[in-house]
Amino acid sequence: MTSTQTRETVADGIGTSPQRPDGVLKVRGEFAYSSDLWADGMLWGATVRSPHPHARITRIDLTEAVKLAAVVLTHEDVPGRNRYGLEHADQPVLAEDVVRYQGEPVAVVAADHPETARRAAALVKVEYEVLDPVTDPEAAFDAPALHPDHGSNLLRHVPIRRGDEAATAPVVVVGEYTVGMQDQAFLGPESGLAVPADDGGVDLYVATQWLHVDRAQVAVALGLPEEKVRITLGGVGGAFGAREDLSMQVHASMLALRAGRPVKMVYGREESFFGHVHRHPARMRYEHGATEDGRLVYVRARILLDGGAYASSTTAVVANAATLGVGPYDVPNVHIDAYGMYTNNPPCGAMRGFGAVQACFAYESQMDKLAERIGVDPVEIRLRNAVSEGSTMPTGQVIDSAAPVAELLTRVRDKPVPPPAADDPRERPGGVAGTTRGEGVVRGVGYGVGIKNVAFSEGFDDYSTARVRLELVSGEPVATVHTAAAEVGQGLVTVQAQIARTELGVQQVVVVPADTSVGSAGSSSASRQSYVTGGAVKAACEAVRAEVLSRVPGAAALRGGKLTTVDGEPVADLAAALAEPVERTVEWRHRPTKPLDPVTGQGDAHVQYAFAAHRAVVDVDVELGLVRVVELACAQDVGKALNPQAVEGQIHGGSAQGLGLAVMEEIQVVDGVVRNPSFTDYLIPTILDMPPMSVDVLELADPAAPYGLRGVGEPPTISATPAIVAAIRAATGRPLTHAPVRPDHIVTTGDGGNAE
Repeated sequence: MTSTQTRETVADGIGTSPQRPDGVLKVRGEFAYSSDLWADGMLWGATVRSPHPHARITRIDLTEAVKLAAVVLTHEDVPGRNRYGLEHADQPVLAEDVVRYQGEPVAVVAADHPETARRAAALVKVEYEVLDPVTDPEAAFDAPALHPDHGSNLLRHVPIRRGDEAATAPVVVVGEYTVGMQDQAFLGPESGLAVPADDGGVDLYVATQWLHVDRAQVAVALGLPEEKVRITLGGVGGAFGAREDLSMQVHASMLALRAGRPVKMVYGREESFFGHVHRHPARMRYEHGATEDGRLVYVRARILLDGGAYASSTTAVVANAATLGVGPYDVPNVHIDAYGMYTNNPPCGAMRGFGAVQACFAYESQMDKLAERIGVDPVEIRLRNAVSEGSTMPTGQVIDSAAPVAELLTRVRDKPVPPPAADDPRERPGGVAGTTRGEGVVRGVGYGVGIKNVAFSEGFDDYSTARVRLELVSGEPVATVHTAAAEVGQGLVTVQAQIARTELGVQQVVVVPADTSVGSAGSSSASRQSYVTGGAVKAACEAVRAEVLSRVPGAAALRGGKLTTVDGEPVADLAAALAEPVERTVEWRHRPTKPLDPVTGQGDAHVQYAFAAHRAVVDVDVELGLVRVVELACAQDVGKALNPQAVEGQIHGGSAQGLGLAVMEEIQVVDGVVRNPSFTDYLIPTILDMPPMSVDVLELADPAAPYGLRGVGEPPTISATPAIVAAIRAATGRPLTHAPVRPDHIVTTGDGGNAE
């Protein structure tokens, strides 16, 4: 019998916003994060890190440390391969002969108290021969290879070639732009608990984004088969890309296996800055050629990303920056070169927006410059060039679902502009400090629109696995959903339950904690989990439903705990078909992607495109360089809002991180040394910095996606930053070519706001 299911609204199903199971606990401070894990008899781990960005290790003396610690380990104690990495296994578990960035782990210790562990770590004496660091990604092209086996410091070059490389145009604007190193700044630092198992393996409880790729890397480093490394997701206090790479996973496991006791590791805030990757700093040169009425003829760009000491996901980030490098605009002639480089700066990798953020700041700055040159409104120049469904991207890929760029822009443009600030110090730049009385305050309005790919690209075998079981518990039908998808705060647990309620017509759903006893769900990144794991849960539920319906003649659908006909007439209670539980496991894939041609950059590399637009209203004290973001308006197409409240939360959160990059967030690295590894000196937006938001959510279905949905989490981060910087430009008249904008960029004379 063919299984069908009516798409009516189900209580707490898709399209509704049920209460999150973790919501109340988090608000009350009662949620158990991975840093709250505890085991009887456990030890505490600590890490010895290099103070130098580049140095040769000449001697390690453990004599004093072993008197205090239960276990002290160096690279000589790594039981398996002393190399790991997301895309290239180039990073040592513990440094051998050379350290390549400040903060690189050199040794680990474990003791029976966290303070004792820290004291023991301080007693590890490491002697270094300091080497000259390579800290300029431009100079890295000609510098000796930091990884000799790689041959050069070039990690990847992605060219995009479309149309006529020699195309000319009557109007040309050129700009050079830089983006600083942004931190994910999650509130829960790296932490986890490793427990040695009776079979010689290890059970690891950790805050991560990708359980199975963690398991694969940990197993190789420990010299164990993967089945002896079992990982369970601990409570995650934010991620935003930084938990894709390993941090303390191998270290805690090594210590636990050597000690024969559980080992817990929790980074402090300063150590967290050294313990994870950051957003790639970028240097970009763009040239836009257009007709006299502002129609784009060509875009030429050079994008240089600083990957830092190890590869992480730099090669994929470079591809995103290149393939999305002209933005959501129709451009017949494109010539882009994007590069990712090794340096002795902190490693950089995944962060929300993943290469699209840096490119968007540059191409949107260029669109404003072009609008000024042509003499048209900044929204109008974008409308004249906006892609739509059927447009061809610079890679040759055709956008085959909704691309409502024009509608998004007009929606934010047409919203009422907030009235002038009241005579209240809280509404002035500088806030309650009363730094300004309002005499030098000028208002500005700016726009930004961005494009982001959804899910993994370039032919990657991207899939998720879901196990769904339907059974009677105390006479009531209960669905159990089990995946390895990491809930990192985005509400994925809630969405999985919503899908099961919708597809199975039952109210009681249990979502099992994510672990590696079920097949991989991939990473909670690339705005992919609702699409891919949602697709897997949907498919597994459909398989369960088909089996249940086959057990009762005449049954065609599940509704409200009953089996019904196509017309909704009850046939039997669901309990009648569940004398035996039904369980199905499904491995689900989206439509395939293709690698990019290495010479032309052509290829259907992406699964789906998502779009968002922002309008920013700012007040700027042009004499003091102070900025207050008065309002952010955002319009975004999400295909289908599975959970409308969660969607709006993602848009607010993404916009906040975009605001941070626009006006305050930058890791200051001088000669490879981080100058501000604390929340005292690395500033992130607080509730006082985040303005009111007006949000429009469009639901224009993508027919290739489950429920027509479109990834939500990253697009608002991408377009918020250029909109805010554009608004500051409008208020000040300064070029402002660096993000974040600092006060001295606004008030200084000479270079007009160029940061570098």
